[in-house]
Amino acid sequence: MTAEPDIVIVGAGAAGIGAARRLAGSGLAVQVIEALPRTGGRAWTRQAAGVPLDVGCEWLHSGDRNPWTRIAGETGFTVDRRPPAWASQHPDLGFPVAEQEEADRAFAEWSERLAAVAGTSDCAADALEPGGRWNPYLQALSGFISGDRLERISIRDYCAYDAASTGVNWRVKEGYGTLIAASFPESAALRLATPVEAIGLEGSGVWLATPAGTIKARLAILTVSTNVLAGGAIRLPPALDAWREAAARLPLGRDEKLFLEIVGTGPFAPESHATGDPYDASTGTYYIRPFGWPVIECFLGADGARNASQEGADAAFERAIGQIVRVFGAQARHHLRPLVASDWFGTPSIGGAYSHALPGHAAARGVLAQPFDDRLLFAGEATHATDFSTAHGAYESGQRAAEQAIAILQRHRRS
Repeated sequence: MTAEPDIVIVGAGAAGIGAARRLAGSGLAVQVIEALPRTGGRAWTRQAAGVPLDVGCEWLHSGDRNPWTRIAGETGFTVDRRPPAWASQHPDLGFPVAEQEEADRAFAEWSERLAAVAGTSDCAADALEPGGRWNPYLQALSGFISGDRLERISIRDYCAYDAASTGVNWRVKEGYGTLIAASFPESAALRLATPVEAIGLEGSGVWLATPAGTIKARLAILTVSTNVLAGGAIRLPPALDAWREAAARLPLGRDEKLFLEIVGTGPFAPESHATGDPYDASTGTYYIRPFGWPVIECFLGADGARNASQEGADAAFERAIGQIVRVFGAQARHHLRPLVASDWFGTPSIGGAYSHALPGHAAARGVLAQPFDDRLLFAGEATHATDFSTAHGAYESGQRAAEQAIAILQRHRRS
């Protein structure tokens, strides 16, 4: 590792890479350390069935203003700008068109009620229609969108993201994880499989204890997840209690993915979508043959992701296959084979999917983004005011923290 660098970046996910890219060429000595044996963090593309599968983040949300879209174009990656198939149920089995329209209206009406409820409550569940037929469906959508049930979602936080989003969702054919990992700057020193165990303050700088030894630096940029920051995996000085408390109010939701291989053809049309059971809050939602590939991608959110973690991958695959059979018929089972499953909740250096603010605590994002004593800076999707839960929000937060670091070091060199 670099001996006593100017800056240590903790985490080589989208935020850490954003910071490292901004610091490249600055003349500062930068050391990046990452607990995982790879770069990318919650962006991870795995090769299976002969195709690249994004086990983590996949969609270029707000793609028309997403910095990763620009980076993809500059580095030769393929951005697919076709609209996704989420808005339809193919082939209208298991979820008739009339019911789809009712469910869509229920979501629209819930969305409209958020503003009215916000005057007296910050809890998204308070905008549900009492006993509403489509409440389980709305809870399932909350799981896919935010990773948790509506009872644990801040209206203010949810609406901040919704207002900033352009609604444009694109994909990287080679994999979003591949793009992000490939964007790590060659000039930055990198140490993988090196978790931080403790952080302390020394003189005007910081020290970070790792299994490979202690690193001393002028300042550090922490990009670890809120669940790691709020938990006990990294011992922090008491002076950082406010940041730890802010992180606890921005927990990571529960979202997991399963990939099923399609054997033969089966009744599966390319670039189509099906909801497993719209009356079950734990339902999976299925993206079928993305890019025409022989796979079905299953998204599990909140209740569904929690069930998968508790029951294990085998049970989760069987549940997913059962829901697909419910939609497509018994013959579909013969064409499906378990392929890849994520386990973000069970990954110690991450502990979940992406952050959401608990009711009443949307302001915690601003607290978490504040520097501490010109020597500890914080980045990561949870610190972004509007683009949290996204890889581009994480990237922009890393760039912001790097700018802060440059300004701090310049100021101290002048004094």
